[in-house]
Amino acid sequence: MKPTKTVTRVEVRELDCRAIEEYGVPGVVLMENAGRAVAEEALKMLPTHDTKRVAILCGKGNNGGDGFVATRHLHNHGVGVKVFLLCKAGEVASSPDAYTHLKIVQKMGLPIKETPSQEEVKEILPQLKGFDLLIDALLGTGLTGEVREPYKTLVQGINATGTPILSVDTPSGLDCDGGHVLGAAVKATRTVTFILPKVGFFKDQGPAHVGELVVADIGIPRAGSRG
Repeated sequence: MKPTKTVTRVEVRELDCRAIEEYGVPGVVLMENAGRAVAEEALKMLPTHDTKRVAILCGKGNNGGDGFVATRHLHNHGVGVKVFLLCKAGEVASSPDAYTHLKIVQKMGLPIKETPSQEEVKEILPQLKGFDLLIDALLGTGLTGEVREPYKTLVQGINATGTPILSVDTPSGLDCDGGHVLGAAVKATRTVTFILPKVGFFKDQGPAHVGELVVADIGIPRAGSRG
């Protein structure tokens, strides 16, 4: 059932900007809150056996930054983690908040595998079947064009693993406004989205890709009376 309140990509961007510019909440703090929420949902999805392994699939933008935060929190909970990064680590510097959290993961000595090419993605796909959970932190709500390589190969590959998938904010490759697939899209077991559900989750192919929907509070200030 569609909730009474949903947002478009433009509206959610405005909420983010307002939190940062009007209220002074640093973007790196919002990312921390988002990543922690992802880790909490991941823990709920993991099996009960002692050995738990999670692969965190990260792009170079803010969606990937949420994944880096989740990596740290999962490791702190004793979960075996490995980051698969679809670019060279230095490219993440174009997203300063994400880069801050990537550097923390690097300093912790956690495993990071760079897979910037389609050939390298094909090589790691068999490894992903050995994990208990895949976290999709590849592409966020800002995506409007067709999913490009090597993302497309990875999206198609993880859909075929049969492993549970937790998507961050939106399933990668799903248009969050129209609900249509942008060439290829993750079919998530569960999606943890931030602030409010996105309107495209309830349109077209949205419901088939979002899976179970969880809405997480990341600390966006609520407007109140002044005076």
